[in-house]
Amino acid sequence: MTLVKLIRFILNFFDNFQQKKIINFLKRKLHQDLIIIDVGSHYGETIKLFCKNFKIKKIHCFEASPNNFKILLKKIKKAGLSDFCTLNMLALGSLSKESFIKQTKESSSSTINDFNSDSKYFKRKLKILNIINSNKYYEKIPITMIVLDDYIIEKKFQYIDLLKIDTEGFELNVIKGLEKNYGIVKFIYFEHHYDDMIKKNYKFKDINQLLIKYGFKKIYKSKMYFRKSFEYIYENTII
Repeated sequence: MTLVKLIRFILNFFDNFQQKKIINFLKRKLHQDLIIIDVGSHYGETIKLFCKNFKIKKIHCFEASPNNFKILLKKIKKAGLSDFCTLNMLALGSLSKESFIKQTKESSSSTINDFNSDSKYFKRKLKILNIINSNKYYEKIPITMIVLDDYIIEKKFQYIDLLKIDTEGFELNVIKGLEKNYGIVKFIYFEHHYDDMIKKNYKFKDINQLLIKYGFKKIYKSKMYFRKSFEYIYENTII
């Protein structure tokens, strides 16, 4: 087993414990016939996890990367979950526009943001991956970005049980696109990176302040193993 595969195996092993904690917490909050929006679906890991543990009515999935989306389609079909999922090869942000995603060698780290080439964390990752030139770590791929508010209006949502966001440093932009319809979302579950590998135009306090403004309250916080990242769950106090 290569070093990269060993590290990934260890991270996946501990991530399973992380996921169990979150699922057990959400089981006390969520019930059945759930409507979920999954932003940053990658290969469908969250989709499978929630379908296994909850009674799902529909999951609306967003994966911006065309490369990841092809694999997502195959995995969802193979798992027999197509009836539960609406798959969108789109990014979500604060504006509707054409943009780019940086498709990384580690597909789960693909991001719309720029990488910080001076970051020690980034340099260490490149060393582990045996990549000398940082430009070889990713390729820029064109994508289409829409605003979540527009999608909600188009689909005529009346209620959303859970909005999950994992977009590698683009979470605030996604939440800004919920400006008109935050009142129908019960829970928001997202990941926030505290390392400096990805250039973000915001800090955690900016997400927190915006969600408080929307009427949400932080009810869960958990540090991810071996990472400078936390997972948070906020609850809408108005609903």
